[in-house]
Amino acid sequence: MTTPEAEQPRPEERLEQAVRAAEQALIEFEIAVETFRVEVENFSRLHHQKLGPMYARLDELDAQIAEARAARTGDPEDLRTAREARARVQPIPGVEELFHGWMDGQGLFPEAVAMLTDQSVRPPERVRPSEEARKLYRELARKAHPDLAQEDEERARREEFITRVNAAYARGDEAVLRELAEEWAAGPAPAERRPTPSEELYARLEWLAERKELLTTVARNLEDSAIGSMLRMAPDDPDRLLDEIAEQLLADVAAKEAELAQLVG
Repeated sequence: MTTPEAEQPRPEERLEQAVRAAEQALIEFEIAVETFRVEVENFSRLHHQKLGPMYARLDELDAQIAEARAARTGDPEDLRTAREARARVQPIPGVEELFHGWMDGQGLFPEAVAMLTDQSVRPPERVRPSEEARKLYRELARKAHPDLAQEDEERARREEFITRVNAAYARGDEAVLRELAEEWAAGPAPAERRPTPSEELYARLEWLAERKELLTTVARNLEDSAIGSMLRMAPDDPDRLLDEIAEQLLADVAAKEAELAQLVG
């Protein structure tokens, strides 16, 4: 006959359960942070592609308005403002000659970027992982996460594999994610966990807590960034938000063009 005390799990077992729960919670948190990072990166790319020319046009109009106002008033303060506004949109002189065709005042030429990154010259592509890609990514991250490894060799194998998973997800490459899922299923099974002393389990919990704190900082920085803040305004329909910003920018352009026409007219 067993006593109630005998049925209670040993302290090491309870500690081990706490470690397992903390590991799974950390993995889910990492998945959420990485998913949001990819969304921010993709939205930033689309934002620059669609709205960048409008921002450039507004800066040019600001410079022209300042110059027209300075020409009309001759006020030293207006002249200074005009010079500063023009400097913000004017290419840096002599840069193209200095870098021999690699860049000008606006930055690296597309050809130079392609040479440095081994990528072809093409405009930014719209990338938004499909629901199936999201599902595959989450499954692979949960199964192959490096934090589930105890041996250094197994951890290194998982880190290399997860790096490829993250890259495929960032591209929204559903086909590659399926191939990676098949590769993982055919690979060596994760090593069974060995019983660990209480001290090692406590150290593991401390490491997990530190890792979560680091990820919390990363997530906060993403959320507080300009693009992250905009994305959180319309997480389910970022295209609509871009359209709304574009409409506002077009209205701002029209207003500044009217102001400029009034000054020079």
